[in-house]
Amino acid sequence: MVRKRKDLKLLLLQSFVFLFSVFTIVFLLNNIPHYYEILRSECVLDTCSSLAPAPPTTLEKLAVYHLTPDTYSLWFVIIESTLALLFYLAALIIFLKNKLDGMGLLAAIALVAYGTTFTSLVYMGSEGGVMAWAPETIAAIGRMSLFLFLLLFPNGRLVPRWTLFVFVPFCVIQFISLLMPSSRFELLKWPDSARLLYYLLMISVTIFSQIFRYRRVSGSVEQQQTKWVVYGVAISFIGSIILSGFFVYPMFAENPVSYIYLSALLYAVVAIIPLTLGQAILRRRLWDIDPLVNRTILYGVLSLSIILLYTGLVMYLSSLFKTEGSFIISLISTAVVAVLFSPLKERLQRILNRLMKGRHDDPYSVLKELGDQLSQPLAPEEVLQVVAGTVKGALRLPFVGISIRMNGEEKLAASSGDTIYDEHYFFIVHGGEELGILTVSSRSHEEVFTAEDLRLMDVMLRQTGPILQTVKMTWGMQTLASDLQVSRERLVLAREEERLQIRRNLHDDLAPKLLSLSFNVAAAEQYVKKNPDKTLELLGDLRNVIRTTVSEIRTMVHDLRPPTLDEFGLIGSIQARIDEMKKSSVPLMVSFSVPDHMPLLPAAVEVAAYRIITEALVNVVKHAKAAKCTVLIRVISEKDLEIEVIDDGIGLPSHIKPSGSGGIGLKSIRERTSELGGHCSIEKIDTGGTRVKALLPFLQGEEIT
Repeated sequence: MVRKRKDLKLLLLQSFVFLFSVFTIVFLLNNIPHYYEILRSECVLDTCSSLAPAPPTTLEKLAVYHLTPDTYSLWFVIIESTLALLFYLAALIIFLKNKLDGMGLLAAIALVAYGTTFTSLVYMGSEGGVMAWAPETIAAIGRMSLFLFLLLFPNGRLVPRWTLFVFVPFCVIQFISLLMPSSRFELLKWPDSARLLYYLLMISVTIFSQIFRYRRVSGSVEQQQTKWVVYGVAISFIGSIILSGFFVYPMFAENPVSYIYLSALLYAVVAIIPLTLGQAILRRRLWDIDPLVNRTILYGVLSLSIILLYTGLVMYLSSLFKTEGSFIISLISTAVVAVLFSPLKERLQRILNRLMKGRHDDPYSVLKELGDQLSQPLAPEEVLQVVAGTVKGALRLPFVGISIRMNGEEKLAASSGDTIYDEHYFFIVHGGEELGILTVSSRSHEEVFTAEDLRLMDVMLRQTGPILQTVKMTWGMQTLASDLQVSRERLVLAREEERLQIRRNLHDDLAPKLLSLSFNVAAAEQYVKKNPDKTLELLGDLRNVIRTTVSEIRTMVHDLRPPTLDEFGLIGSIQARIDEMKKSSVPLMVSFSVPDHMPLLPAAVEVAAYRIITEALVNVVKHAKAAKCTVLIRVISEKDLEIEVIDDGIGLPSHIKPSGSGGIGLKSIRERTSELGGHCSIEKIDTGGTRVKALLPFLQGEEIT
């Protein structure tokens, strides 16, 4: 149901656009003959209407340029009809390509209406006829559709929403003016200042909406679309105002042909609107408009400056020497303009480049600004954020990010802005070490950074290197301190767990048994004379309890540190464990390889090595289904003990429960290795089997406490 409603609305909008366009085009074509007749018969030689494209002239002035009233009028008709045709063609292309898009249909209405009513053709051609109301109606529809299009473009949403409260009253006034002609509510009856304020308010809101939208859109295509529309409307609006001022300049009244040229130039400027609007909506080969804007502003300001400079020099020198039209004065003014042209152009270009590309030509001021900010007390993250923001502002980039290489991985440490266009990467190197990457986003599509951009980037990279090194060291120290704190917490927890276990064993097991021994001894003392047989029985029970208690104490001591380590050392203890396995019924051949000289190891390293090897062997027996197993012990660089247990079985499953007989498990193998500052790997061999490898650092001859 919702889909059908949308299709119905779209069909109605398409029908309205089609019917409105056909009516408007037919209306314009129907008025062309009448408009031409009015021009040639009434407006060329006599004053006819304020809407006339040119003031009246004479046959003699026309004859100078081989013109007649007929040909003079025909030129204006051709120029104005050509303008309308350009708008119609743009509207037709947009309608055919985007007839399923509401923004495309709205643009088609605006183009048809604007192209029809911008000139005097339909106003003068329909004056006094039954369709005299049509031009102003078409113009009102064009104004409303154009402003609505600019408020919604490019994604069809009002941004910001409060613009609706300006647009709706604007439309209401337009409708009242149409419904109540020849009354004080008609816009044409308003004072010029009030009507100007009315339209300027809507124009200002529209411009603000486009700027507001541009600063918040995240898509590069939408930003480019906005640039094209704003560029076309701005050039058309400014150009129309400038060229319209020449029409009232008295010097052109002596030359009737000048009005033909002015009209053609004016309508050529206005024709920029359908070209840029079509370019933005169709989005086919949406070229970057920034260079075009740069050149337009540059040569526009440059031309205006030269005109003002030349005019000012001529007027000043003419008044100074009391002469007019002097060739010498014109020559001097031209020479001054020629001399100042190149430095003025370079100065303007530098200003524009700074506005659009930043201060890439002045790295020293950028560095000074960065130094002033870094002189303040800042955290490491804030320092990198300042650097990223400085680079972004200096080059007018949409995004700058700084990544630090920590433990072989890139970590984004600071960023400024949002990625819009292609990203470029620059390595940050200091002291021969690659510390990180500076990521920047292009200012536009397919942009190539200039030599000045790269020069400033190189300067900033050199300054960022030491900063990044300091931040990296600070973060490393913070990470180390955090790891040390975690290790201390784990050691404290492990120590307290061991103490708790020992306390439970002493309190719950040994203490009651020792108390029972004291009771048995007391009972034996009572029966030693009265009943010797009973005494012997009690002493026998006492002997069994003592043996059991001694066995439990040995088990507790073994859990703390295997006693075989003290009796036979690490090599002997492991060999004894292997011999026990050989005596059992386990069908496993174990080979044991040790170095010729075994250094004196700290107690913690001995215990860790023994636990790792014995637990690995237990896992081989229980899970690997192996026939052979190799145990290797090596001493590397006299400071690292390398342990390796390799089997040819099926490999260990992904999840293994800890051994119930005191085993430390695979997880604890890694933890025990990590506690000593080493590292451990447990991997499946490609040829079959599993390899458990651990590297334990030690300080030769010293105990680690």
